[in-house]
Amino acid sequence: MDILIVQPTHFEAPFSKKLFKTKARALVPLTLPYLAALIPKGHNITLVDEQIEDIDFDKRYDCVLITSTILTSFRAYEIADRFREKGIPVVIGGPHCTFYGDEVLEHADAIVRREGETQVPKVIEDIEAGRLKKVYEASELHDLKGLPFPRYDLLSPKVFSRFPTYSIQTTRGCPYRCEFCAERYHLGEKYRLRPIEEVIEEIKYTKCKQIFFADSTFAGNRSRTMELMERLIPLKIRWSTLWNTFRCLDLEFMKLAKRSGLLHINMGVESIKKDTLKTMNKKTTPADRLEEVVKILRDLGISFSFNLIFGWDTDKLEDFDATLEFLIKNKVHVAFFNVFSPHKGTKLYDKYLKEGRLRDPKNMGRWPGVIAEIYPKNYSPEELEQNVLRLYREFYSWPSMLKRLPLPVTKAYIASWFMNLQERKLYKGNTHRANFDGI
Repeated sequence: MDILIVQPTHFEAPFSKKLFKTKARALVPLTLPYLAALIPKGHNITLVDEQIEDIDFDKRYDCVLITSTILTSFRAYEIADRFREKGIPVVIGGPHCTFYGDEVLEHADAIVRREGETQVPKVIEDIEAGRLKKVYEASELHDLKGLPFPRYDLLSPKVFSRFPTYSIQTTRGCPYRCEFCAERYHLGEKYRLRPIEEVIEEIKYTKCKQIFFADSTFAGNRSRTMELMERLIPLKIRWSTLWNTFRCLDLEFMKLAKRSGLLHINMGVESIKKDTLKTMNKKTTPADRLEEVVKILRDLGISFSFNLIFGWDTDKLEDFDATLEFLIKNKVHVAFFNVFSPHKGTKLYDKYLKEGRLRDPKNMGRWPGVIAEIYPKNYSPEELEQNVLRLYREFYSWPSMLKRLPLPVTKAYIASWFMNLQERKLYKGNTHRANFDGI
């Protein structure tokens, strides 16, 4: 069969029909080549990353597979509808299908919910046999052993930047239970660890010295992560990932991370307030030791970024300025300011929906940018949007950057400067809803 696998782009702005496009991706996409690796041998496979490439709707395919997030869902539906009008079967998968399955089925012949390792081969087999079902879902979680290596050879050269970074997954799921997170609802309750030897072999397979470990939390299991980092040392790679703030207080762990090539670490700090973190059940952010965390990272010469959320019920207007003051005073390298939005599938979503505090439930997460999708408790949605945008403008102002950032004399510090300049470019001049998804 001739099989098309598409990763849709999204629209540039709320209710716009203009597609978001870029010239290349600094981070090589993992989903497309990995899905291709799940297709049984003997088929012709075409991959299209629509953020970079255009789709040829005139070409005849035997089936089309689309991977969708909620952000790309509206565009995914348009693509699916066009191919189905030609009588070509369309199957949609991805995290969006887990919570919006009934909606997706209005535009697809079949959907794949949750993980696809065991289901994608079944889908292809059933299409060939003419017995395609409506819903495919694995009966148990994959143990992550024997995962195929992504088919990067099928990606268009247009996708690759001049200095690409490859993504590799070493774990799946999360061992923690933050109140706002929907991760465990679509990846399962169990935190799964991929065999270290297979991770090392995939790194070698990429033939790249820049690696991003695409895990929800890379360091959820300390001893196993220490073992993996020891194995990274001989590879002499530069790597980035995500883990929780409290792990930075473990000096033995952090020194090994530095020695193994850690370039940048992104942390879900969420808030600098103890009461907010407590109601979030965010036990992995030690609010009273954040200054110590920053000092350790700076002393080790590691580039780092904070993810922060605003709009929680314990938040007040003065917290915007207090957070900005903390970040600048402590010379935090990079920060991402997010508006709180409950994910469908969580208890919080049900609570906000019941209380009538969701502004537009049908369109939540569908558009890029700084968009207040709830009615906050202590200020208006408009104040939430305006203050988050203000934080971007002030945090990435030249006076702030010159005060916070060390001289770009190492690769880690160059990375921090690069990220600051990218964020500055994205927010500059914006005083309204804007797209911050173009990095």
